[in-house]
Amino acid sequence: MPDCIKLRPGATYAGKQGFSYFEGIARETTGAQAICMHLLTIPPGGRAKAHKHATHETAIYMTEGVTVMYWGDQLQHRMEVAAGDLLYIPADTPHLPFNPGPGPASAVIARTDPHEQESVVLLPELEHLVP
Repeated sequence: MPDCIKLRPGATYAGKQGFSYFEGIARETTGAQAICMHLLTIPPGGRAKAHKHATHETAIYMTEGVTVMYWGDQLQHRMEVAAGDLLYIPADTPHLPFNPGPGPASAVIARTDPHEQESVVLLPELEHLVP
């Protein structure tokens, strides 16, 4: 039987999306087989690179602040997500979140990719579509 493992977020890593994430539950840290979970704080004005998670779903719980996310094949949809909101992003859905400020925005993020970064596909051709 595998061991239960407790982590306390401390170390960070640079994600392909352009943010620094607090290291969390992933195959690399716990041996997780089908899920990852980590914490993210986006500074005011912070913006991700346009991307999607190939074949993996994402669930987000906003704990602080407000973000704006553009999503869709041409990033044509816009959604505000505030502290207390839950957000679901289907697999293979292009998206680009940013923090309009004035304060930081923090969230708990879970994904069905146990490696976290393995399924990230950058979409530079969509970058110009978001102001």
